[in-house]
Amino acid sequence: MNVERIAWLEPPWDSSRVQVCSTLRTGGVSRGAYRSLNLAAHVGDPADCVAENRRRLASAAALPAEPLWLEQVHGPDVVVNEATGNIPRADAAVTFEPGRVCVVMTADCLPVVLKDREGTRVAVAHAGWRGLAAGVLAQTVRALRCPPAELLAWLGPAISSAAFEVGTEVRAAFLARSADFADCFEPNPRGRLQADLYALARVELGRAGVGEVSGGGWCTHGEPGRFFSFRRDRDTGRMATLAWLAAAPC
Repeated sequence: MNVERIAWLEPPWDSSRVQVCSTLRTGGVSRGAYRSLNLAAHVGDPADCVAENRRRLASAAALPAEPLWLEQVHGPDVVVNEATGNIPRADAAVTFEPGRVCVVMTADCLPVVLKDREGTRVAVAHAGWRGLAAGVLAQTVRALRCPPAELLAWLGPAISSAAFEVGTEVRAAFLARSADFADCFEPNPRGRLQADLYALARVELGRAGVGEVSGGGWCTHGEPGRFFSFRRDRDTGRMATLAWLAAAPC
């Protein structure tokens, strides 16, 4: 029997202090539209499948604790990962303590991981166009409480500009904040626009003072064997991007 393995993407960072994984859709037990490693409990997948998928991920990635799963609302709010027992309503989380796992879920929206060069703090943000327009990345940079020039950013898998058609109101929302976003949109023959989430994030991070950005270049919509995509399938699962600080060696 061909058993799929849990697999993930990682930033090109040379750091053992900060651990990151951005899951692909393989290696779980979910069926049908959610096949196979769906990690979201809110999309209609049976709860026991989601629980088993999360258990398998925790084992494969050697997670030091249960991740802080968020109630994501496409907004700019950021929370500090603390042991409260609550599910925060936010779209980004930061931590300054080893062993606390921050996580966001995506299926076309852009996951963004930020860390400082010394590996003393890390954050992960859910950056769809609404969150980007609302300033979620700028808020996340501020929440990390260090000079932005000391931060590194990594862009995980998202929908590509070729597959992401939007209306002119989306461009207007960004241009209301800055003309720097103008080149992140290309007109198409239907009188609408192709939006580049990766470019929008790079502009936003640059405006926030983050100069070193890696990642990007995937298309969740165009690779159904690797990624969930809400725009492609509507009824679908979610990937997760997780980040945490490892304990310093004794």
